[in-house]
Amino acid sequence: MIKSELVLRVAEQNPHLYNKDAEKVVNAIFDEIEAALVRRNRVELRGFGSFTVKTWSARPGRNPKTGTSVSVPETRHPSFRMSKEMHARLNGTPGGALRAAFHKASDAGRPIDPTA
Repeated sequence: MIKSELVLRVAEQNPHLYNKDAEKVVNAIFDEIEAALVRRNRVELRGFGSFTVKTWSARPGRNPKTGTSVSVPETRHPSFRMSKEMHARLNGTPGGALRAAFHKASDAGRPIDPTA
């Protein structure tokens, strides 16, 4: 899903909002997540996951073109960890509806019977 699809989904689920207002809502949420990460705060969305900032320390590196040694500065990267609920939804029990539908469709290369 891309951002424009998310905006359309929000607008569909909230018919009282115009598409431009739904876009403002989505942008506001993303902007707040970004601002919190810039402040190095943890962002937790219950039932979805949490965003944190991981810091990679400075280290020596090599210029791949010349082979000379260079210093790579400390960098920060966003990190996401899904919640237990999200993990359970994605990796449901073997009899779970989502997983069963996936396995029924793929079924190890066997042809799919449309009447079944």
